[in-house]
Amino acid sequence: MRTPFARRSTPAGRAAAGPGPGTTADATTGPHTGAGAGPGAGTGPGPGPGAGTGPGAGTGPGAGHDGGTGAAPGAGHDAGTGTGQNYVAADTVRTRTRARTRLPGIGRSALAVALGALPALAFPAPGLWWWAYLALVPWLLLIRTAPSARRAGLDGWCGGVGFMLAVHHWLLPSLHVFMLLLAALLGLLWLPWGRLVRGLLGGSPSPRRAAAALLVVPSGWLLIELVRSWEGLGGPWGLLGASQWQVPPALRLASVGGIWLVSLLVVAVNTAVALLVAVAPVRRTALVGLVGCALVLGLAWWGTAPPRPTGTVRVAVVQPGVLDPPGGAERRFARGEELTRTLAGQRLDLVVWGESSVGADLDARPDLAARLAALSRSVDAPVLVNVDARRSDRPGIFKSAVLVDRDGPTGDRYDKMRLVPFGEYIPARAVLGWVTSVGKAAGEDRQRGTAPVVMTLPPPDGSEGAGLRVGPLVCFESAFPDMTRRLALDGADVVVAQSATSTFQDSWAPAQHASLAALRAAESGRPVVHATLTGISAAYGPDGRPVGTTLGTGTSGAAVLDLPLGGGVTTPYVRLGDWAVHGAVAVLVALCVVEAVGRLRRR
Repeated sequence: MRTPFARRSTPAGRAAAGPGPGTTADATTGPHTGAGAGPGAGTGPGPGPGAGTGPGAGTGPGAGHDGGTGAAPGAGHDAGTGTGQNYVAADTVRTRTRARTRLPGIGRSALAVALGALPALAFPAPGLWWWAYLALVPWLLLIRTAPSARRAGLDGWCGGVGFMLAVHHWLLPSLHVFMLLLAALLGLLWLPWGRLVRGLLGGSPSPRRAAAALLVVPSGWLLIELVRSWEGLGGPWGLLGASQWQVPPALRLASVGGIWLVSLLVVAVNTAVALLVAVAPVRRTALVGLVGCALVLGLAWWGTAPPRPTGTVRVAVVQPGVLDPPGGAERRFARGEELTRTLAGQRLDLVVWGESSVGADLDARPDLAARLAALSRSVDAPVLVNVDARRSDRPGIFKSAVLVDRDGPTGDRYDKMRLVPFGEYIPARAVLGWVTSVGKAAGEDRQRGTAPVVMTLPPPDGSEGAGLRVGPLVCFESAFPDMTRRLALDGADVVVAQSATSTFQDSWAPAQHASLAALRAAESGRPVVHATLTGISAAYGPDGRPVGTTLGTGTSGAAVLDLPLGGGVTTPYVRLGDWAVHGAVAVLVALCVVEAVGRLRRR
């Protein structure tokens, strides 16, 4: 039997048997000659450790490859000590070897989890936007040093788990251990990305391979963002480009290619920096890549003018705040009434309440509808409320934006189309219904709307012509770039997102959610109002910059916002759509074609 030490021997030490009488095969220094003393026993005077004093060391029956397996027990280096004892020794060596390799593997995996979590610091609340351009570098450097493609894939997976946990850590109180399972499953999306990174950045890449990495690595990352942006996998929360919500050049870039183009740029910069730090021969290529990224940002800044304001619209946001002690839907409604009355005489165009601000269907509760109509008359403006209740005209519970004017509900209603998985509904509830016992998922699935709606407000002061056109979204939907784009194409002048992050009041979630409105505004060229129950309520102009007062999570009050209108300008993103995503997919397809052609040529 060959022990693990024998597997590491030199070619000379791998001889099948000793070269002759009195010869033992030394696994380290080669053959040594000794004098045999009898069957199965000998004394080897040679200098090497192959000299033995027991069976398997001489020319007797115990002689064999790398030590015999003679019947009589003996002792000697690279010599057998009996078949059973030899197996025990080999197993002990294997166990120790596995122990030595397992611990570094666990440590490397833990390091990958930690490095994958670093980009979370670029998002609100920490808000270190500049960190996004460096946050992936340590993770990339770890993956490029992986000893194998399999290990690189594992580094990608572990880093993906760390990223998902860090960006969504505020969900832990609601999902508990189920959040760990979701992070592990979604982290698998980074497994092929890890292998891709090692293939392009590992070893000593040529300038051509480094240049390809500057395109392929960001494209691979963007494909991950695209896949996990599917509503059923949690939606587009924590897209890397979203960290740049307060950077004017990045917002201008978003107006060209959406948040997708911003993510591509951020990952490309990280890739170039990793090459610059780790691979000296291609530093020139890395510098060219950084200059190229700067040029793209500069072209977007200078070549795309922000929408010119064509007037303003006065929108009031009503935020009841945290009610202590909690008073339920009725008390929340009463607080909204109280705050709305303070807005009388402000010459408003619209008053917006947050998500779930009304807890009963207005058709079933005419008293509530009458109270809202009275509010509309008192402030001389329509009120956009949000009803979270079972509808009287169809089965199921809906979350709906409902417009009310001085005469009551106008009939304009938008039912939320994209629901929060494991929050507003449970996928495959028959199988996963137990989640409600360990988390805060809804006991009954909310129902979906079927189409976006653009509401037309009555013209001010009884003037002729069409009034302001408002496109409503509900909470989670403000994370989806395509929904705001659809509303802009349908003619919306203003986008209103009604939200409620009360469950995550003391976490990073309210700030992250409010920041998404800035990106939606820049992408669509439309002002966006983010109105919540307990904060953060904010508004952004058509260029994505903040407008007016922001109501924080500790505020119970109302704010009047003078929003500049973009004049219906169609941004390149609204006109061309997700062209950056299509380009990234084309890059990955081209890579696959090149690899396939290369393999055919090698064959």
